[in-house]
Amino acid sequence: MTAIATTQGIAPTEVPSHRSLVDVVFERAEAGDHRQALRFHDGTGWRGLTWAQLADRVTDVAAGLISSGLDRGDRVAIMSKTRVEWTIADLAVLAAGGVVVPIYETSSVEQCEWILSDSRTRFAFAGDADTAKAIDAARPQAPSVGELFVFDDGGLDAIADRATDDSRAAVRERTEATGTGDLFSLIYTSGTTGNPKGCMLTHGNMLWTAEQAGVVLEKILSDEDSSLLFLPLAHVFARLVQYLCIGANVTLGFSRGVEHLSEDLVDFRPTFILAVPRVFEKVFNGARRKATGPKRKIFDAAVQTAYAWSEAVDADRSPGLVTSFKHGLFDKLVYSKLRDAMGGRISYCVSGGAPLAPHLAHFFHAAGITILEGYGLTETTAPATVNNPDRMRIGTVGVPLPGVEVAVAEDGEVLIRGGNVFSGYFGDDEATAAVLTDEGWFHSGDLGKIDEDGYIAITGRKKELIVTAGGKNVTPAILEERLKAHPLVSQAMVVGDNRPFIGALVTLDVEALEAFAIEHELTGDTAELKDDPRVQAEIDRAVEHANAVVSKAESIRKTRILARDFTQDDDELTPTLKLMRRNVVEHFGDEIEALYAE
Repeated sequence: MTAIATTQGIAPTEVPSHRSLVDVVFERAEAGDHRQALRFHDGTGWRGLTWAQLADRVTDVAAGLISSGLDRGDRVAIMSKTRVEWTIADLAVLAAGGVVVPIYETSSVEQCEWILSDSRTRFAFAGDADTAKAIDAARPQAPSVGELFVFDDGGLDAIADRATDDSRAAVRERTEATGTGDLFSLIYTSGTTGNPKGCMLTHGNMLWTAEQAGVVLEKILSDEDSSLLFLPLAHVFARLVQYLCIGANVTLGFSRGVEHLSEDLVDFRPTFILAVPRVFEKVFNGARRKATGPKRKIFDAAVQTAYAWSEAVDADRSPGLVTSFKHGLFDKLVYSKLRDAMGGRISYCVSGGAPLAPHLAHFFHAAGITILEGYGLTETTAPATVNNPDRMRIGTVGVPLPGVEVAVAEDGEVLIRGGNVFSGYFGDDEATAAVLTDEGWFHSGDLGKIDEDGYIAITGRKKELIVTAGGKNVTPAILEERLKAHPLVSQAMVVGDNRPFIGALVTLDVEALEAFAIEHELTGDTAELKDDPRVQAEIDRAVEHANAVVSKAESIRKTRILARDFTQDDDELTPTLKLMRRNVVEHFGDEIEALYAE
């Protein structure tokens, strides 16, 4: 190993072995805490559940599951968008001694078949009719699945109605018998290659990770704080924040979905949110599009001032009188409007799932919304590292959580050890042995580096490393991140393995393209506009921006603008918007060949 990073001076918080993830719900209820634990929109307005109401609901649903035949250790699938019922079902399954198997609502029937059959799921929850159809269609290949309950059809009420005095007593018995060593969830990886593997996470994994994250993020986790959840709870990142909020007595709200996110932010007014980088890209690009005419010059000047101010502050330098004056001026003209659009109370955001472009981090930082970038995987119960509000370095994913060790191997691979590391892949000892050493180190498959102060930067995926025909090693993530910094670019994928030079496939952001077409008096759809010289000139500028940080041998020589975007429906993006490269190569093979045809 070339380097090992730890968090110096902060001892990890230990978790008693008898604790489970649902204990705090019942303890708060019994203590008479009348605060609202969860808030949600019922179609007419925002409603809340106090700790007592949540505990009663969880008990009834858990008791109903026990009455229905759920045994300790049985798996229960949840396939739904993020909503309050997801969290209630999650807690109820755990209170009944079960194990939750999340499934993305966008998963195909084939993906459902694999997850349900591999996990040997006993019961299933579906959010609506569409997800219920996917589970029903998967049943022939997953004969272990019994009853299916649909949230939209009153599925939680149907189960709760089966609760008896005996099964309610059994809930308490099972909760008291559950400890840190018990499995709490089987979370299947996104499967960018091959069938996804079920990561076995224990109550201890999640409790320990939430405790350490709570220490680092204490500044944003008071009982006066609140968070609005909109990322899929099927992802370990959102699940961690769910339990982080529950453990810290932070009110957790549930957005009605991306289509309502803007109004939900304004109505709910959270103090912090978690998001993937694409969300911040959309917010930034949307704000820039709205700044038309003379306002565009003001916005662009505000962006440049934001970079200068934030870079100075991040480096512990004074921004200077001129930059500070401009920053104050643009705070009134631009930055404050951005904060108002996000509810007016957000001061911090947590970003993960993919690399965050530094220019976005600097802009939001100057606008009064500090984005704390972290890093982790399903196998590490989400975060292994995170930027501390009081110890932040833009362009890195921060330092390890207390009790976590992060090392970089000789070949550049990031290794992780700590209480957050999973116990293995369900039913797959060979795959487990391939990534977990006898000393407890998890091989992440990511490439990274550690600076002299212990901050970690992730530079790419080991398996995604491109080797050109000339033998040059190229990390695509760096180029792709900078390509996507251009407002017109939605997605980008760098190619060139065993090829004479590096090329790139680029897709266009539909909303940005529409605004660009109006501004330049262009007509046509994406397929037509992609060939317009003015559009191509903008993409050329994006390529120049990307190439500025690499050597000539690593630079993009040719690009192909595609007629459509990559989508989850076509299995080209994971639910957290990571590229599924193998599928993109398969679907756009002709376009890739055209790059090298001449």
